[in-house]
Amino acid sequence: MNCRLITQETNQAFLNMAQDQLMLDKVSQDQVPVLRIYGWSPPAVSIGYFQSLRDEVDETICRKKGVDIVRRMTGGGAVYHKTEATYSLILPQKTMNCDIQKSYEKINQGVVEALRLLGVESRFRPLNDITVGGKKISGNAQTRRGRCILQHGTILLDVDPREMFTILKVDSEKQRDKAIKNVLQYVTSVRDELGCEVSYEEMSDALRRGFREALELNYCEKPLTGGEQAAAQKISEDKFSKDEWNYRR
Repeated sequence: MNCRLITQETNQAFLNMAQDQLMLDKVSQDQVPVLRIYGWSPPAVSIGYFQSLRDEVDETICRKKGVDIVRRMTGGGAVYHKTEATYSLILPQKTMNCDIQKSYEKINQGVVEALRLLGVESRFRPLNDITVGGKKISGNAQTRRGRCILQHGTILLDVDPREMFTILKVDSEKQRDKAIKNVLQYVTSVRDELGCEVSYEEMSDALRRGFREALELNYCEKPLTGGEQAAAQKISEDKFSKDEWNYRR
């Protein structure tokens, strides 16, 4: 299957989500799959489409720390994006002739293969997680629109639960301590599994190779054109950075 590959280093949160929308609209028109691999700068929290920003995120702490907040097009929970690599795969729906559960399993084999290439043995756990020894290392989410599937997900290179729960809201210090313990018990990272740092560039390359092998993709590497960059910037400014979008629930 032919696939456009867009590899980037980091973007602001609003622009990352705008580029997702732009590529989703493009694939719905030309039916050519797109794989984007990217990071986040500055760090950001993305909240699920159905969540309330005020309920999920400590806005005061985010402002002090320079952490962006953006609403995703996909569902799921709030995610703190800092030390990770993120992918976004947009496919014509006809290429995944199966139900939502099976499509998650098929697409997530790209992440499983990428981790294997780095020396981390992982597995898919329904509905949409990748785990190592029962601990979550990658979360994923989908939306479907215009005869297309957009699935994006994060792979944790490292995790700091105390920092995470200064950003994400908890009701009390007692609940914060409990949440931190839960993360330590149920979440892992590439660094935790390998005992050493893996760079964003190494993870990005592994994702590129992993999706190629798992989904038999034939890449055409094509960065965003000047026109596409301008269009994404406009979507970012008109939608994803606006309170009307981010505080809509």
